[in-house]
Amino acid sequence: MRIFLKLILSLFLIAIGSVGGFFAATKYRSQLEAVASQVVDVATSETPGRKIIYYKNPMGEPDISAAPKKDSVGMDYLPVYSDEMPPGGAVGPDGRKIVFYRNPMGEPDVSAVPKKDSMDMDYIPVYEDEIPGQPGSLLPKPEEPTKAIAAEGGKKILYYRNPMGLPDTSPVPKLDSMGMDYIAVYEDEDIGPADPSIVKISVEKVQRAGVRTEAVEMRVLSEPLRVPGTVALDERLERSITIRTEGFIEKVYAGATGQHVKAGEPLFRIYSPQIVQAAVEYRIAAAGGQKAIGAKKLHNYGAPESYIKSIPLSGEVPLSLDWPSPVDGVLMSKNIVVGARVMPGDELYRLADVSKVWVIADVPEQDVGRVAIGNPVSISVRAFPGETFAGKVAFLLPELKQETRTAQVRIELPNPKHRLLHGMYADVTIDTGSNAPVVAVPESAVIDSGNKQVAIIEVGEGRFKPQAVKLGRRGAGQVEILEGLAVGDRIVTRANFLIDAESNLQAAFTAFVASEGVAK
Repeated sequence: MRIFLKLILSLFLIAIGSVGGFFAATKYRSQLEAVASQVVDVATSETPGRKIIYYKNPMGEPDISAAPKKDSVGMDYLPVYSDEMPPGGAVGPDGRKIVFYRNPMGEPDVSAVPKKDSMDMDYIPVYEDEIPGQPGSLLPKPEEPTKAIAAEGGKKILYYRNPMGLPDTSPVPKLDSMGMDYIAVYEDEDIGPADPSIVKISVEKVQRAGVRTEAVEMRVLSEPLRVPGTVALDERLERSITIRTEGFIEKVYAGATGQHVKAGEPLFRIYSPQIVQAAVEYRIAAAGGQKAIGAKKLHNYGAPESYIKSIPLSGEVPLSLDWPSPVDGVLMSKNIVVGARVMPGDELYRLADVSKVWVIADVPEQDVGRVAIGNPVSISVRAFPGETFAGKVAFLLPELKQETRTAQVRIELPNPKHRLLHGMYADVTIDTGSNAPVVAVPESAVIDSGNKQVAIIEVGEGRFKPQAVKLGRRGAGQVEILEGLAVGDRIVTRANFLIDAESNLQAAFTAFVASEGVAK
């Protein structure tokens, strides 16, 4: 019957061609061509009762499709109808009719009979109810591949994506080169072009993992730098007590190291023949009206002003004098005893004014750049728990201690009650922040591998994307973001390692598949 129909159709087309040639030059040419076109369309269209099983390559290559398509030169694939399949045909164990056999690795190769591939794997049977458009078929109709409805939940399927994350989609179900089914992408899951870096995690899994997100904001970073320190004397307020003449100590008033003395308070009594002789010369000069010239020698000997004023203009000159303290301070060292002979240049006492002290803080090398002169400082010592002393950074020493690789930072503190003692250990907190707000996120939001810093951005419900960031200053549990994030981005602050692991696994699979494709 089919051969007879083709013969009738051929004769009819020849007749039409003859008539068309006869009237080629007439005004009826266009009408005849339209009639011929309609006849051909009717004759070649699908007749009632004939079902299209699949579409085959027009050039005879081993390539089929479940939906209409074109080959590389623009030719339409040819439909293969159910009545064009081999008669009889095999059936499966469940009685279903086997239409053809497909390649077990998903390659575009089919067979009408059972066969094996190059790896000795059996071709997989495709049953009649697995063909698109057949009654009972579970696949979408070829003419409406993008309007498929999922069996579960009634959600609309937009397309099918590569199971390994490669940028390859299909309007109908298919297998990749490894025999894995393409994954359906539903209407509410569409994320645009395939992006292997985007990780899709179900809402239930996100909740179970305890994933937390928050928006990126502008924040003022408080950057306390906590370092150890030691209380030291203000070197500018130290004073060495020496004498410029030879003499003998007759009495010691300040006889104990650590004793506090006030300015003008006597330290010791000394007999010095040179000072006595200068005093006699001063009195003689003063009697002649040349007091200033006479006092010059006493000033050169370093005699105290109080002693010069006490020299009488008549009578005996005192043979010894009490040497007063020039400043308030504490005796840091004492090198005299009663009866000792002293020579010019000998240091008899060392005094230190402790109304101001220094705290020398040891700042690690990597944090030196955060410290600047004038930074506010808060200091606490173990001797006074719960109490803090306020000061400022006064100076940064221009060298590092080789043993500890730390820089010494000098902090000046008032010490009116002399409570801070030389040599005390101190806990130093330097405020290195500024009042300018910056883009900042919690430190927990950044995954730092040493060579690379990554934050996880939430791009949609259940969809996350790793984003490389460049970090700046840190402080109070926050870190400044110089590049990679913008205000308003939602980032993962908890359980981000889970998402990062998912992303790394997906990227590894993508790279593996790509390398396998290159090798082939």
